[in-house]
Amino acid sequence: MTQIDIDGLVKKYEANEEHDVEGNKIVAVDDVDLQIRDGEFIVLVGPSGCGKTTMLRCIAGLETITDGDLLFDGDEVSDLRARDRNVAMVFQNYALYPHMSVEENLGFGLKLSTKLSTPEITERVGEIAEMMGIGDLLSKKPGELSGGQQQRVALGRAIVREPDVFLMDEPLSNLDAKLRSEMRTEIQALQHELGTTTVYVTHDQTEAMAMGDRIAVISDGRLQQVGPPETLYRDPTNEFVANFIGSPSINFFDVSIDGATLVGSGGFEYEMTHASLEDRQSVRLGIRPEDLEIDTGGGVMTVTVVENMGNENFIYGDVGGKEVVARTDASVRPTSGDEVGLDFPPEAVYLFDTKSGDAVKTKTDGVTPPQQTF
Repeated sequence: MTQIDIDGLVKKYEANEEHDVEGNKIVAVDDVDLQIRDGEFIVLVGPSGCGKTTMLRCIAGLETITDGDLLFDGDEVSDLRARDRNVAMVFQNYALYPHMSVEENLGFGLKLSTKLSTPEITERVGEIAEMMGIGDLLSKKPGELSGGQQQRVALGRAIVREPDVFLMDEPLSNLDAKLRSEMRTEIQALQHELGTTTVYVTHDQTEAMAMGDRIAVISDGRLQQVGPPETLYRDPTNEFVANFIGSPSINFFDVSIDGATLVGSGGFEYEMTHASLEDRQSVRLGIRPEDLEIDTGGGVMTVTVVENMGNENFIYGDVGGKEVVARTDASVRPTSGDEVGLDFPPEAVYLFDTKSGDAVKTKTDGVTPPQQTF
């Protein structure tokens, strides 16, 4: 097991004519500081092109670092080749050798990187194949396997080497929803059993929330926030994190401040006292969909769509030209065109600075005025 320290990591690429960037450089990773703890399962999450895969490849040694330090257990590894870092990577496309059998794919890395004898390699491959539930597939070629079976082979190939670090780059993105959920659970169980430090990349925030001991949210090459899933959900450091974490996404309202009243379009008014609102003229107010309660007696939202999910409903509507979504109990079933009210408790309110996007108030702040309706 290994602790990874990333200090001031920068990765730049030469720009081409399609990119308009200063100095003809694309900054893919911008001055990232991150400590990945020994034995931790950490997830790098963010939108496509944010730099998360580039950071993973820098850790693996597949990309050269432009600036900064990368340490494994206190030792600088930036100048080490990938093969000398004792890491194992699982790729999005599995990267299996199509002409080799499952057994040969599993054992190929051991033949290249160890001095184990053929019988020893065969024994270890057999043990890992049984662990991964593919013991009966050893003679088959990758083309004969399902997507889930190929993924198990790719994971087994990484595990069999007994690396210090697992690096996984969106390994489940090619699977259907049900199989993704099953493999997600299997990967977590394996990591807990093996205790190997694991860095997992995904653009799927639901996957990140379900799997990570901690989550590192990245945007435009910069680390926005790192912490346990609940911390990022309840106490986001800025508007980007609040918007990216949570499904459906948080609702935002642009509001002006009139004394203790937040005033928005479409008849939106909300009484709220908070010390950080002093000397402010406006803020962005955020409410999670599950914190909104529907009042079918009438109100400011015009219902546009109701998605029946079986155990709950997602109710979409219009408030002053702004789309709003509420996540409600399945028994709440307004129809398209209905006028409804929205209730929410003040402790559920998020507030963000309109210019910087920094959080002014989150769910962790203790405000206890009575629930109000608009």
